[in-house]
Amino acid sequence: MSIVCTGSIAYDYLMSFPGYFRENILPEHLDKISVSFLVDDMVRQRGGTAPNIAYTLALLGERPVLMGTVGVDFADYDAWLKSKNIDTSCIKVIPGMFTASFFANTDRANAQICSFYAGAMSRAKELSVSDVVEPELVIISPNDPTAMDQYVIECQQKGIPYLYDPGQQVVRSDPSELRRGAEGAHSLFVNEYEFELLQKHTGLTRETILNRGTVLVVTLGERGAAIYANGQQYLVPVVPPIEILDPTGVGDAFRGGFVRGERLGFDWKTCGQMGVLAATYCLETRGPQEHSYTPQEFVARYRQYFDDHGALDVLMA
Repeated sequence: MSIVCTGSIAYDYLMSFPGYFRENILPEHLDKISVSFLVDDMVRQRGGTAPNIAYTLALLGERPVLMGTVGVDFADYDAWLKSKNIDTSCIKVIPGMFTASFFANTDRANAQICSFYAGAMSRAKELSVSDVVEPELVIISPNDPTAMDQYVIECQQKGIPYLYDPGQQVVRSDPSELRRGAEGAHSLFVNEYEFELLQKHTGLTRETILNRGTVLVVTLGERGAAIYANGQQYLVPVVPPIEILDPTGVGDAFRGGFVRGERLGFDWKTCGQMGVLAATYCLETRGPQEHSYTPQEFVARYRQYFDDHGALDVLMA
């Protein structure tokens, strides 16, 4: 039985702007905006929502299956993922295309201006959940919108629980598809802004989602996360970072930590606490897959802020 991570697989081009975007944008002239930001540096990192989530799962002892479409430039990335105990057998290379690319410029306030080139990701609909043997959970994270809806339908038809994470595709997906994905999900993960957009586009409310038995997780940035499950609300504060270097991939790390906790049978609050700690590790490095820790290190740091009553001992075993 396996956790299947679907979503974008991409290279991240991360840049740092030494000032503040807000000082260079005139709100009253947005209709004719034309700005260029001279950055101090740029690095290319491995990224994409699906491998970012899979990376955290692997750090915490899982061997997740990664499913997605990539380009002819993927060989080095593939070798890296395999070295981290991530199953890449369900990745399809699209001849003549490049792997999707994410371009992020971050200013001194950690505000970001981003662009995304889909590349081979646009062919993700050529894959099927049926390609994976006995999936226990399918994570449907931002991807080609047609592919996301296809995976939702397949999971519903086969009775496979899925985590629905529409992310930035809320603005591109058809409202009926968003509604189908949210209503049938085992769990729905969104940030505050995405949740407002989702409700606006679909007409769904928090109450209608929860009444269907869906676990709702809303990330709140520096305020942590809110988890709604079994008629209860759990508020989980952040773990203070030693330093903040880059917010890219923090939400993906949170999802990986949360799902690993759920996989181990932990209560929802403990799952959320694992999520916020995994997110903090990511925030402290540049790039979504550049941090590293052992399960023992993770548990020791967890216990500096939370009391698991010994439950996390199983993670170290």
